[in-house]
Amino acid sequence: MYFQKKRCIAMLLAGGQGSRLKVLTENTAKPAVPFGGKYRIIDFPLSNCVNSGIDTVGILTQYQPLELNEYIGNGQPWGLNKTHSCAQVLPPYERHDKKSGWYKGTANAIYQNIDFIERFDPEYVVVLGGDHIYKMDYSAMVDYHVKNGASCTIAVRNVSLEEASRFGIMNTNPDNSVYEFEEKPAQPKSTKASMGIYVFNWSTLREFLIADEEDPNSSNDFGKNIIPNLLNAGHKLMAYEFDGYWMDVGTIQSLWEANMDVLGKEPVFDLRGTKNATIYARNNALPSSYIDKDANVVNCFIAEGSEVYGSVRHSIISIGCTVGENAVVEDSVVMPGVVIEPGAIVRHAILGENSRVGRNAVVGGAFKPKDKKKISVTSKGAVVEANTVLLPGDML
Repeated sequence: MYFQKKRCIAMLLAGGQGSRLKVLTENTAKPAVPFGGKYRIIDFPLSNCVNSGIDTVGILTQYQPLELNEYIGNGQPWGLNKTHSCAQVLPPYERHDKKSGWYKGTANAIYQNIDFIERFDPEYVVVLGGDHIYKMDYSAMVDYHVKNGASCTIAVRNVSLEEASRFGIMNTNPDNSVYEFEEKPAQPKSTKASMGIYVFNWSTLREFLIADEEDPNSSNDFGKNIIPNLLNAGHKLMAYEFDGYWMDVGTIQSLWEANMDVLGKEPVFDLRGTKNATIYARNNALPSSYIDKDANVVNCFIAEGSEVYGSVRHSIISIGCTVGENAVVEDSVVMPGVVIEPGAIVRHAILGENSRVGRNAVVGGAFKPKDKKKISVTSKGAVVEANTVLLPGDML
């Protein structure tokens, strides 16, 4: 089979369990978690690739892959099903040399797919996470990488000094070349936090992946092993500063906050498509949403296929949902297919896909700034029985 040579391809790490999202990822891989009414988290890096002119993407899956694999399909929603382009799902597999099986770390995941990358003989490989919400032009980062003659370029964003100890921190010279990498330092010297987005010269990365795999003491991780090893070997590493919106939606709180950030006339994160910044998604053809004449809707996203008869304020109502008469939904994320029956009250909550809130039931409650973690959550398909209460912070 003939594979066209590519200047740059992307490898998207989408196998994370997402355990900090608790009940939302019990049966769903983190990149497949719904976001913003009609999207999935993985839509953002995939769309970024397409908008950046990268038309070959390897998607490395592992945990609960079925739903994610079905969602990606042949890549058609992102235009990755055309001749000489692809969105290829790459699960772990057993090889004859036994150097395979479950992905042991981020570097090992790429190592196990060297053969896939070699098909396209790329000059550069972009390595991405599949669990962040942002819009980014990777082609600008690749150009920066090439211009500076780097072996590896790491996307960074400035965080507060207080936050810096939670991240991998890049310590740089005045020209943004990296002289030191520190993983979650107690006394950070810099506030340039790694975003887990890398551009590599493929020939160099290939060499270091093979050496890393042969090291029995390695964690097989980019941050812990590959990046420090490149620095120690004298390779030039550059930090690429990104100042746009970016959110790691790895916790209930951050997922809720990111959804709230898309609301409003001038949202913190604007989902509306602009030239070269459209977010694409796989969506079923559903009828237009219906908002009843007696409904009260303020500052919300109401996705197609939904019916609203009650009151909805500052919330996301995803595709195919129903909000019954006299029901109240405030400051909440309602994922696809949810039914909120008449008289129910939902406040400061995330309702998982296809869950149901019974008549006159209560989910969540009063929200205070100091109680940031008290978001009530229902899992996929959960049922809150009629006339029952799910307290703030509780999960079902």
